[in-house]
Order: sequence, then C-alpha cells, then structure tokens
Amino acid sequence: MTDAERYRSFPFRLNSCVWEITLACCFRCAYCGSRGGAARENELTTEECVSVARQLAEMSCRRVSVIGGEVFMREDWEAVVSALTSRGVRACIITNGYKMTPALIDALKRVNVESVAVSVDGVAAVHDRYRAPGSFDAALGTIKALTDANVPTSVITALRADNAPRLPEFYRVLRDLPIFAWQLQACSPMGNAAGERIDVTFDAGAVMRFVAGIAGKDRFFVGVADNIGYYGPEEGSIRGVPGAVFRGCSAGLTTLGIDSVGNVRGCESMYDAEFNEGNVRERSLIDIWCDPAAFSYNRGFDEKMLSGGCAGCEFGSVCAGGCRSYNRFTTGKLYENRLCPRGANVNNG
Repeated sequence: MTDAERYRSFPFRLNSCVWEITLACCFRCAYCGSRGGAARENELTTEECVSVARQLAEMSCRRVSVIGGEVFMREDWEAVVSALTSRGVRACIITNGYKMTPALIDALKRVNVESVAVSVDGVAAVHDRYRAPGSFDAALGTIKALTDANVPTSVITALRADNAPRLPEFYRVLRDLPIFAWQLQACSPMGNAAGERIDVTFDAGAVMRFVAGIAGKDRFFVGVADNIGYYGPEEGSIRGVPGAVFRGCSAGLTTLGIDSVGNVRGCESMYDAEFNEGNVRERSLIDIWCDPAAFSYNRGFDEKMLSGGCAGCEFGSVCAGGCRSYNRFTTGKLYENRLCPRGANVNNG
C-alpha cells in the first residue's frame, strides 16, 4: 500500500499545521517558550522545506501557520511560503513586526499569504519591557503598513501576570486599528518563561468575562485560544466566532507541528522531546501521521484519564481536559487544566 493509499484510508485527517521554519529572532524575550534568538544548527534546507510543503499539500492540509523565531530572518522564507501557497495551502505568517519593510510587504503579496498575525504584548510600557525600546511603535507601524497594503492582519497577545490586568487599556488602542482579529492566549511556563521564572498566572475568569463583554462590538473578531476556557457561562462567545465552543485538543487528530530541524509533534507548543513522533528527514509526514502508535495521548483518550477538577466533569467527553501543552507545563499532567472555570483545580492567579 502506498503512502497516499494509507492516508486516504486512515481515520484521522490533517487540517492545519504550525511550522517553525527557523529559531532565529531579533529578540530574546524572557518569556519565549521556544527560546528564540539564534537559529538552530542544521535547520531544514530550502529543498527539504519544499519537500515538506509538497507533503502537506498531498495530505490536503488546509492551512499552515508559519512561525519562528522570526520568519523573516530566514533568507528563503519566501520560497518556503510560496511552496505552500502555490500548491493551494493557505499560509498565515506570525511575526513580531519589528523589522517590516515595503520589500517584505511586496513579497507577502507576491506569495499570496492569507494573513499576517503580529505579536503584541499590550500597551507600550508592557510590550517594550521584554523586547526593545520602540518595539511597540514598530509593531503598530507594521500593522498599519500591512493593512494599508490590503494584507489581512490580526494581533496575538500572550497573557501573563503583567499584561492581563491591562487588557481594557490595550483594547482601547486596538479599537483604532484596522485588524480583523485579536487572539488572547495564556503564556505557558516553558522555555525561557520557565528558566526566567516569569509570572504567568492571571485571572482567567476576568479575561473570559472581558472577552465576552466586548465580543461582537467591533469590526474585528476577539477570542481566546485553546488554552483558556472551558464551558463556563461565557463559552459560545469567547472563541472568536459566535456560538463556537471548545471541542478538545486537536493535536495529532487534525493538527500537527513541525520545528526547524524537522521534528514532528501533535502541536508546536508541545515543546518537549517526549512529544516528538518522528522527523521528516527520516520518515515521510504521511508515515509519521499514519503510525498507529503516534499521538496516543489524544488518539487513545478516554474520560478515565481526566484528573483533578476535570475528572467527572459533565463536559469531559467533549473538552477532554483542555490544552495538552498548557496542562503539561503547568500541572505536569496532560488531562488536568488550571484555567478551567468549572474545575476545583482552577488557578485564577
């Protein structure tokens, strides 16, 4: 049986991928989960990246989020993204927006990128604290330049103890920007955030109430990512789309992550070697995906695996305990979430 035949008959189909094409970055943020800064030794070559893009297309992957490090610090980023979009795979690029240029914007349009997400931590004092003086103004300038060029643009904010309480203040800044979406996610205590002992606790209940209170009031969507939730009074209004609800971690079920040296895991936020299922230099993506032993933490999930406040929850069969990555780095357990408004294990700061 060929790889293609195996994939067509396999019960799990790939819809989306997060692909870290380099770890090189112009910042070395103290809370960076991937410890971006210098490129890894032996990152995938252009030819290897084109092969990965071809394989993703062959698996009918619909969308790839291209991340770093900082994507634009890889000289061949345009060739990598073009290898996706030319094969019908939609590509979104996530950037810190610090060194955007007219030439880069022209290239983004040339490769037909679907959208660009700019990472902004909050108001200027918050954002510049861990990056560089002037980085907030640079990020907002990038957003304006992109939207002026008709490149769909969104904002991503990772929540910590220092910025979550100031969301209303930051919201007043974003309301004047022509973005199409604002995503809030919990900063996970992994990588630099763990090493630097960054305080990542915050009042999750307050964040969910804040999002529910502003949802639908502006021209842009606002929502929380999969590591904040679940099934509290605000569910149905906090996922960015009216009526949307969390349906469990999709790692290894419909999504996967690939790092810059070719390691494959269910989610790129599962930043630990124990979650590596294979490497594209050694096995094809289809072979890794269709391995019956791969991604067992999700493919073999049973409600009996739930622990802490998640055990016995009436939504356990749907929620499945929330975000595997956040759970792993906060509780040390895969099926117990600290940011659930329903469980006894909730930690709201």
